[in-house]
Amino acid sequence: MLNIKKNLLLLLAPLLFLNCSKSAKNIEAVDICIYGGTSAGVIAAYTASKNGKNVLLIEPGNHLGGMSSGGLGYTDIGNKFVVQGLARDFYRRLGTHYGRLEQWVFEPSVAENIFKDYIQRGKIRVLYNYRLQQIEKTGASIVKIVIENSQKPESATNKTVQARVFIDCSYEGDLMAKAGVSYVVGREDNSTYNETWNGVQLLNGHQFWDPIDPYVIRGDSSSGLIWGVSNNPLLLSGSGDKKVQAYNFRVCLTNDPDNLIPISLPDNYDPKRYELALRLHEVSPRKSLYDFFIWSRMPNSKTDINNAGGFSTDMIGMNWDYPEADYARRAEIWKAHEDYTKGFFYFLGHDERVPEYIRKEMLQWGYPKDEYTDNNHWSHQLYIREARRMVGELVMTQHHCTGDEVVDDFVAWAAYTMDSHNCDRLVVNGCVKNEGNVEVGGFPPYPVSYRAIVPKKNEITNLLVPVCLSASHIAYGSIRMEPVFMVLAQSASVAACLAIDNHIAVQDIDVRQLQQELKINPLADGSHPEILIDNDDTKFVSLTGNWSYNRDTYRSYGLNFFVDDSGGKILKSAKYAPEIHTAGNYRIYIYYPKLDEGSTYTSVTVFNGKDTVEKQINRNDIKIEGQTGGEWIDLGLYHLEKGTENFVEISNKGADNVIAADAVLFIPFD
Repeated sequence: MLNIKKNLLLLLAPLLFLNCSKSAKNIEAVDICIYGGTSAGVIAAYTASKNGKNVLLIEPGNHLGGMSSGGLGYTDIGNKFVVQGLARDFYRRLGTHYGRLEQWVFEPSVAENIFKDYIQRGKIRVLYNYRLQQIEKTGASIVKIVIENSQKPESATNKTVQARVFIDCSYEGDLMAKAGVSYVVGREDNSTYNETWNGVQLLNGHQFWDPIDPYVIRGDSSSGLIWGVSNNPLLLSGSGDKKVQAYNFRVCLTNDPDNLIPISLPDNYDPKRYELALRLHEVSPRKSLYDFFIWSRMPNSKTDINNAGGFSTDMIGMNWDYPEADYARRAEIWKAHEDYTKGFFYFLGHDERVPEYIRKEMLQWGYPKDEYTDNNHWSHQLYIREARRMVGELVMTQHHCTGDEVVDDFVAWAAYTMDSHNCDRLVVNGCVKNEGNVEVGGFPPYPVSYRAIVPKKNEITNLLVPVCLSASHIAYGSIRMEPVFMVLAQSASVAACLAIDNHIAVQDIDVRQLQQELKINPLADGSHPEILIDNDDTKFVSLTGNWSYNRDTYRSYGLNFFVDDSGGKILKSAKYAPEIHTAGNYRIYIYYPKLDEGSTYTSVTVFNGKDTVEKQINRNDIKIEGQTGGEWIDLGLYHLEKGTENFVEISNKGADNVIAADAVLFIPFD
């Protein structure tokens, strides 16, 4: 009985503290405090507010959206099935801006305006330029945190925040760490979780294919190593260490002359940093500027530039102490990455050792006048691919990614390749080599456990961690995508509300109730949810003729789609009949996997309970955008009657090659 009373007091400690402290100076008292105005932080705050909770969002900088507004406009998805709830709503709102259903390739400023709109519609208070200083706990509960003004870090500007539940949505996991939660930095040994792709990996991705001399004076090891090459030995494959995969900036440039600011000499410019680029060109000539980068085009003549090849924008080995560094050291690392990246662009455009054709290409590009207007037109967010990772109630591992282990307490799905950028650049057999890059995919979407976003109960009972979640290095590489962070954040926020409403620890909520809440209220505002019927939903899908399963999860929506390769010789169809609970107008879409051997035309019939409309989809009219092999095709707006008489039917009528039948979407239209 004594233990029960003790546990109850620990759970209620934040509540008791709140009630007696609301009037104190510089003290914020809220239901839910969210640390980090990343994409996840904004979604978590909006969700909590729409669920009737008093919310405070703390952002150490002065921008919202993290990487989603910081240059990563070429969205890493894997499979659109995993993007659900408010994450899907975010990409739908981008679609509205660009005149599509969804938009996965977008400009930074457009994304940030949408995040700001969530804050405005949710009536959420945001404290910009405040960062964590200290935490006070009672037992296993966080009672309050003290935050300091990052622009004026004197004690007079400090604020105290008390909350019933905290959510750490930062990329660094600072709140989690200061609260005493177990975490790791770096790569586990493969033996830790019986994995095969963790630890040291000397593979071929983003590698130097040809022999490149690592020494300042070629062939003379006594002359020292050129910039960017370490003297670390290559350790045993699969062994663990504290090395962190490389960071970079996802760079937004433009070649629109009317919107272009020329790339000028940056701070701390040193051309010796780019010697590897010259040596790479010597042994493997670069045919174009684009051979140095992944150069993804954005709307309105802009880019999302990412690392590519052996030498690019990744600053390999220069970020290892960032996750646990103090604010001053982090600022140094951040600035070094900025100087290096700007310097590389300047070098490619101005150094006479660079071929003239590459210099001319580079000089066509510059910083957009209309992006990052308060930050000298440079991104506000360093791409912190990985920092701390919590060790929580359950650790997601490679086995969950590949489907060898499956959780049933899922609160999100992930689908991306197990992906790690290089962690070190060293000398192997007298040549420069990058170490740490892993890109292993080919598995279908898989569920992410609720236990992976909560700490161990004996450590903290009122904290959720949807970004620095509990996962091994290689599993985190698959989960760590911005859309998945947003889904996990929405789930974490609903879980926080359930914990508050039931006066229980976050570890003790009913996960099935959480799953149901997310299903019936996916946009957190009580709106009528859309109706999605995937091809393998036997309750609502009926087939005529024999169709085959295609388990190509890159092109499919979800796990698979139906295919027919008879070329229309034997009539076949797939009928999708939703159960319409409310008669009204619905916009209907079908998901179209674009196959190399696909039929020129796909026949589709829509019946709305009264009238029949026949359509033909021409594959040549379909543009697949971003990192997916499929797209939603708009069939139009229809008034659907209540009941089960309405249907969409995909058939091979008139086909001249393979027909695919995947998901069908019915969106209420007021």
